[in-house]
This record gives sequence, structure tokens and C-alpha cells, in this order.
Amino acid sequence: MCFRGEDIAVDLGTASVLVYVKKEGIVLNEPSVVAIDNNTNRVIAVGREAREMLGRTPGNIVAIRPLRDGVIAEYDVTEKMLKYFIGKATKKRSFIKPRVMVCIPSGVTSVEERAVKQAALAAGAREAYLIEEPVAAALGAGIDISEPNGSMIVDIGGGTTDIAVMSLGGVVCSKSIRVGGDKFDEAIVRYIRRYFSLVVGERTAEEVKKEIGSAYPKERMGETTEIKGRDLISGLPKTITVSVEEINKAITEQIEDIVAAVKEVLEKTPPELSSDIMNRGIVMTGGGSLLHGMDTLIAERTGLPTYIPDDAVSCVAIGTGLALQNIDILRGNDKKEIY
Repeated sequence: MCFRGEDIAVDLGTASVLVYVKKEGIVLNEPSVVAIDNNTNRVIAVGREAREMLGRTPGNIVAIRPLRDGVIAEYDVTEKMLKYFIGKATKKRSFIKPRVMVCIPSGVTSVEERAVKQAALAAGAREAYLIEEPVAAALGAGIDISEPNGSMIVDIGGGTTDIAVMSLGGVVCSKSIRVGGDKFDEAIVRYIRRYFSLVVGERTAEEVKKEIGSAYPKERMGETTEIKGRDLISGLPKTITVSVEEINKAITEQIEDIVAAVKEVLEKTPPELSSDIMNRGIVMTGGGSLLHGMDTLIAERTGLPTYIPDDAVSCVAIGTGLALQNIDILRGNDKKEIY
């Protein structure tokens, strides 16, 4: 047991929650899902266990994803989820409440900011701070944003894609769009239903995306996978075979939205910083950046070298933790208290 409060960084993502504890690194990585008993309003399961219940619960139990498009959709459920994860990460070792830093998308409103901060405080934080996701992602990817050089980050998460150009410790220009891994899954569900008359869940769609999803299908021509679901006409279970090309068609609109947003930020970038980005390239982070061929497509469309760090999924959590370690230096820089 220790008598001081822990310093905890939380990547409060739409798809998953990562928790970083000072001096320990990432100690928790679980899905952002909570299972609740409707009759008693009691939390049945949180995280990985709750995710296994998605689409498989009886009438009185509902599995909820309390965050949508990068922001809180179910405040009370988010508070309970955060409280559970903070308690699990600290293992109740501290007598003093922890200081918590939470990352948020760059395009959130002041109301959404306040909701995240209040949820962290209600979940047991002594002090709560916020940091923008692209800044945290850049720090986690090892970019020194304090230099007078331009750096570009593209963070594709579950609910949002955040794109930013940074220099001298601040964001020069940025854009946040509510397109991410979840939108890919939803698009696959719609496509399978429309063209194959097969009803599948988002979990199945996510598995298909990971297996044969591609933003650059030329490199995976001919690959296929089987999908099991319920036939829309007969109502009976059915198995179909889909190809990489078909899944690419399903998610093309979302991929093009991301590419267009990247180009828009580049168009707004000052010329001096543009030359820096030409030399340094674009750094991609987040789970969505791992979609096969995403980096190749962006490199082809922009003409800029594009890189994905070794641990792209954890960059935001690691960067938030690094910022939290320097909280006393960074505190009070602007309205978001850090960046």
C-alpha cells in the first residue's frame, strides 16, 4: 500500500480503454463495453468480459458501448466504467485519489470536454486534466513537438480520426472527423445485408475487417473469407464467402473521407512547415491505421512518406502518460489545461 496518489493516463477510446500508470507503463487495455442488468441497473461486467456478451444477452441484460464517435454518449455508464478501470489499474493501492489525464479528440465542444472531465472526477480522480489526441499520439510516437519544425500526425481511432500539424509544442492546424474503425464495421454490416441478404453483427464485421479488410486491395487480390450470419429471406443460419475487393467496396467511402481530411489539413499548412513534413513524412497511429494498405494509400495520394510506429495502438496512451509526468510544467497552457 502507498500513501500517495497514483498518476494515471487514460486513453478513453470509443472501441477500447488503455490505462497508463506512471513508472509502470500500460497496465490495462480493454474494450469500452459495459454489461448492465436492466431490472436492477447493476453492472454485470466491464471490458473484455462485457464485449463477449455483445449480441448474446437475454432480455434483462444489455451490453452498452457508452462512447460513440469519440465522445460520451452514456454519461452514467461511462462514469461506472472509468471507476472500474481506475480501480483495476491502481489495484486499490493508494489512500489518496489519483491524478488522471484523459485524452480527447481535437474537435470536441466545450460541453463534451466538461463531460469527460466530470466523468473522471466522479470516477475517483483527485484532479482531472485533458489533452488532445493528436498531441498525445505525437508524444507517444516519439516526436519532439517542442522543436520549431513541422510534424504531421494522423490518429485513426474507433470513433474519430484526428489529423494535426504541430510545431513549437502547439497545434498549427488540425481537423477531426467522426470516422474511424466503428464506421468501417457499420459499413461492412450494411454492405453484407444489401448485397448478400445476410444479417451479421458488428463483432463479426470487425473480425472480417481485421482478416481481409484493405484500403489498398491490389496487394491482396483474390483473398477471401467466410462469414456466418442469418439469411434475411429464409431467417435461417447461412454462410457466404466474400473477397478483399468486396470488403474494400464496403469501406471505400470511409477511407476516402479520411484521405480527404488529410489533404485538407495539408492544404492549410504553412509553406515552411510543409517542407518539414516532406522531409519527415506523416506518422499514423491508432488501431485504424493498422487497416491493411492505409499507409500505402495515404502515401500514394499525398506523395509523402508515411510511417506507422511499432505500437501504433498504444501511442495515445503512452503520450498521455508522458504528458502527465510533466504535468507541473505543462499545467495551465490553455483552455484544455495542457494543450
